[in-house]
Amino acid sequence: MLKSVERTGSSKADLKCFPEPVQDRMGFAIYQAQAGLRHRDAKPLKGLGSGVLKVMVRHDGDTFRAVYTVRFEIAVYVLHAFQKKVKRGVATPKQELDLVRRRLRVAEQHYRNTHGGG
Repeated sequence: MLKSVERTGSSKADLKCFPEPVQDRMGFAIYQAQAGLRHRDAKPLKGLGSGVLKVMVRHDGDTFRAVYTVRFEIAVYVLHAFQKKVKRGVATPKQELDLVRRRLRVAEQHYRNTHGGG
């Protein structure tokens, strides 16, 4: 059985603005998460604990990222999708991490309210 996909904030609209090949790759990674699998490009996002993953896709010289959580039994939450603008370093910018943390709290609350679990 596939888990449902929930999106927080503007993550769906942001993902839809990405080039189609990027959308396809990220969409497949999220689909695999729904099926309980892990895409080969999915990596843990450091500093947020277990079950928070990022997928990074390079396309035409740009870098795109999607962050999602598989912490919940029956839902995958897409927390954030963004184009990395800073050209130096590979670390996720602090402002993006702060947004992911806020959206993770929203996802946890939504899951408790909707599915009665933690």
